[in-house]
Amino acid sequence: MSSFHDFKISKYLLNALEDLNITTPTPIQEQSYSVIKSGRNVIGIAQTGTGKTLAFSLPFLDGLKYSEQKNPRVLVLVPTRELVLQVVENLKDYTKYMTTRVVGVYGGTNINTQKLAVGEGVDVLVATPGRLYDLVMHRALSLKSIQKLVIDEVDVMLDLGFRFQLTNIFELLPEKRQNTMFSATMTDEIKELIEAFFIAPITISIAVSGTPLANIKQVAYPVQNFYTKANLLLHLLKDKDQFKKVLIFVSSKTNADRLFNAMEDKLGKELGVVHSNKSQNYRIKSIKRFDEGTNRILISTDVMARGLDLDEVSHVINMDTPNYPENYMHRIGRTGRAEKQGNSLLLYTEKESVHKEKIEALMGMKIEKKKFPESVSISNELTPDERPKAKELNIHAKKDESRGASFHEKKEKNLLKNSGNPRKRRKDLKYKKPKTRGDQNKLRRKPKKGDGR
Repeated sequence: MSSFHDFKISKYLLNALEDLNITTPTPIQEQSYSVIKSGRNVIGIAQTGTGKTLAFSLPFLDGLKYSEQKNPRVLVLVPTRELVLQVVENLKDYTKYMTTRVVGVYGGTNINTQKLAVGEGVDVLVATPGRLYDLVMHRALSLKSIQKLVIDEVDVMLDLGFRFQLTNIFELLPEKRQNTMFSATMTDEIKELIEAFFIAPITISIAVSGTPLANIKQVAYPVQNFYTKANLLLHLLKDKDQFKKVLIFVSSKTNADRLFNAMEDKLGKELGVVHSNKSQNYRIKSIKRFDEGTNRILISTDVMARGLDLDEVSHVINMDTPNYPENYMHRIGRTGRAEKQGNSLLLYTEKESVHKEKIEALMGMKIEKKKFPESVSISNELTPDERPKAKELNIHAKKDESRGASFHEKKEKNLLKNSGNPRKRRKDLKYKKPKTRGDQNKLRRKPKKGDGR
């Protein structure tokens, strides 16, 4: 196993890490250091708690020389105020023996105080997208000196609706820069962002740390549609002795609310739901009730559940099959902790079976397939995504040439084409006037030498 001495970083950083009792790099730190240090664009897929902050900060801190310039050279974007404070604290610990100036800015507080802070000069700026954009628009800050951009928890950022601010910030940054992006999950929206703004990035993916598959019993149920999945869940969750503490993952906020509404009548106060559209107080209460055991079941989207520190989760249920197999690994990592037995259920439709096969390929094992219970009713109700798309009629389609007995040929006079006003037509023939402006111009043009006139 390697140590930070193998990275050949400065003694100032090494001394700071030793003070923090950080001696051995985590997998994401070990695999990403040399790549980020080389200047390449990097996409890191790793769960929260795997040491991502040190993974992205160590390479740029090691090469950051002393400077008296006012504007930042490194920009770290994070989605929430809490993460800004956490990252700033970490960076200050790492640069304990250095002269690096670290400043954090975020919304929900006085912007004038933050204007003064950045005005005094900053080397590394940690910011939420909204407040950063406000400071730039107020001309309190310039991003023209940014050499390295880091976006942490990008999936949470997009889920909170920061896509517009991110795009605007990209346009304000210099084109020549190094981009580093970290996320716990990969989604289509993240993929679009990468394709639009990252040039030839290297992807480093780390499986969920401390989650041996041997501790997790995995089963899968083939199910016809969303509401049939809801019926199956209601059937399974009747067994309170087995399903003691259940975390249900869904793909979107809409589906989270849809599932909650479908099961609320039967499960009542046993059920809770969290996603980013809920207020912060509501989310805190829902999580607390689940953690304390008041709520036996919690429905959550990927991005919300990743910030939860929950123990003794008996079952993780995948209401849908993730498009990216790494996301499945992050989900099931919520159960089977501390060498305890965990359980994972995957509910998949015929359309989702392709994603299931990708998950099995990543794990190098097949998920045990369970027979759909006969006692569970199959719902005919479909979600908008499941409903068949109406085919558009092709109004230019070629007509059927077969003609019925009632078909009559047009009379000769009706076959004539409409050639316009007859009076005007006779006038044009009489005076032989040109029909187009182009012809008029040709007649008016004076002959030139060599015209042959």
